[in-house]
Formats: sequence, C-alpha cells, structure tokens
Amino acid sequence: MTGSLLLLLFVTLERLGELWLARHNTAKLLEKGAFEVASAHYPVIVILHASWLIGLWWFAFNHLIDGFWLFLFALLQILRLWTLTTLGARWTTRIVILPNASLVKKGPYRFLSHPNYAVVIGEIAVLPLCFNLPYFAIIFSVLNAMILVIRIKAENMALREICNETR
Repeated sequence: MTGSLLLLLFVTLERLGELWLARHNTAKLLEKGAFEVASAHYPVIVILHASWLIGLWWFAFNHLIDGFWLFLFALLQILRLWTLTTLGARWTTRIVILPNASLVKKGPYRFLSHPNYAVVIGEIAVLPLCFNLPYFAIIFSVLNAMILVIRIKAENMALREICNETR
C-alpha cells in the first residue's frame, strides 16, 4: 500500500467514526432535553466535507506525501483528539444546546472559543498540501470559510441566548 492510500484511509475512517460518534452523542443529548438550532446549513457542511474527501481520493491517490505537511496534519489530529475528549458526550457535528449546562472552559477551550473549527480549517488546507494540491486546498478553504461564517455566527448566537437564560 502506498502512503497516500494509508493516509486517505485513515482520514476516511476517522470521518466515518466521527459521524457515528456525533449521531450517538446527538441522540443522547436530545434524550436529556437538548435541542438543535440552525440546522438549515448543516447539509451544506456535509456536502462540502464529502466533496473534499471524494476529491482527495480522486486527485491525491498515489501521490507522494510531503513530510512537513504530514507533520502539521498530525499536530492537528492531536488538537482534534484533545477537543473531542474535552467535550466528551457533548461533542457533535450539529449545533445542539443542552439547557442549564455550563460552557466548557477547559482543555483547548481555555485558549480558543471554537478549537474544533480551528482544526477543521487547518485540515481542509493542510491535507491537500500533504499531496501537493495547493489549488485544491485554496478552493476548499474558501468554501469552508464561507460556511463557517454562517456556522460560527449561528452557534455563537445560540450560546449567547442560552447563557443569558441561565443567568
């Protein structure tokens, strides 16, 4: 197996595992009285990420991997794991609000409001650069930025509202 195949398999399996975990966590949160907000843009996020991954399989398969970018990608995976373990059962790919739950202020949340989005921004750009695909990285980074503006605004608004209600 080539390095590119192994890396693409890793990322694909990671994403599928995250989707399973997100669905599981979302269902458990909803059982506890949580509710989803601003779901209209979610299908666009799914399409963007699926297109990114399919495009990488199409364009990067059998490419040589650049060690520097692979190292940065590995660092992003450490931040991803830190973020997921910090949120635990509250991590999901949707904007799910659990009433009366306090905001997470530990782990990477001590330093960034949205560390998971920082990881995603990095991955969208860095993984294509591992395969020497700078135009791919730029195109998907711009598309990702466009949807994240909507996403982060919606999430911040929902978090502000819930925080004001619990004070």
